[in-house]
Amino acid sequence: MRIPDIYARTRPAVSFEFFPPKSDEAEETLFRETVPGLKQLRPAFISVTYGAGGGTRDRTLRIVDRLRRQHGIEAMAHATCVGHTRQEIDGILAQARELGIENLLCLRGDPPKGQATFTPVAGGFAYASDLLRHVRENWPWFSRGAAGYPEGHVECPDKLLDWDRCAAKVEAGAEFILTQLFYDAEDFLAFEDYLKNKRGVKVPIVPGVLPFLGAEQIKRFCSLCGAKLPDGLRRRLEAVAHDDESVRKLGVEACTDLCRRLLDHGVPGIHIYCLNRSASSTELVKNLGLA
Repeated sequence: MRIPDIYARTRPAVSFEFFPPKSDEAEETLFRETVPGLKQLRPAFISVTYGAGGGTRDRTLRIVDRLRRQHGIEAMAHATCVGHTRQEIDGILAQARELGIENLLCLRGDPPKGQATFTPVAGGFAYASDLLRHVRENWPWFSRGAAGYPEGHVECPDKLLDWDRCAAKVEAGAEFILTQLFYDAEDFLAFEDYLKNKRGVKVPIVPGVLPFLGAEQIKRFCSLCGAKLPDGLRRRLEAVAHDDESVRKLGVEACTDLCRRLLDHGVPGIHIYCLNRSASSTELVKNLGLA
């Protein structure tokens, strides 16, 4: 099923995101331990990330294919500009089409490890909007999603400029937007208001949330993506930082409160970065009455 059709339903859609494990053994653990637990929650879809430089390309497509064929869960593959020429990207899209994959999240992608900035390869795409336009014009089989950044992209000095670039992705062909993690509902609401009311964006804008598992982990994630931890949440996190289970429970609690506010506002769904685990995501979805 195409994801824009999922978001057209009246009930909020719950989706999850995986990253491809680095080994066959870890992949089997993912399918043996995590997927069955999340399947019980009846997710609308699961998205699977794509490693910097394309290092997980084959595993990404295989996991998406396994989710769809073996488990009956709709799944979406990430596609990035990093390290690929236009011809190579077309080869990846042809492989995805052959597998019957219908949904793509089109991203510029992070610089490969060891590189501070993104540099497109000769014959490649420089921006996510270029990739989106190419897919729209040449691969209409796929539905197309894009990323949004409620607090602005970490590489962009002007938040409004970044939001304008998000609107440009929609103009280039994005049919829905999934956001980066955030912990202050006001950031999302301001982002959504700007896109809808200042830029006329009409596609679904879906918040992405991360129920964190460790204190240092979430600080690192926030630093890398330019997100902030609100002062009150940071103080609570510091108070239990020595106890991983208390941190995990705080992550569920914080995301439950955040998602309740957003669902009351009327968002079309919640996209959960589950870090390849099921416990916190299961608690969060049940807290929200969406299981």
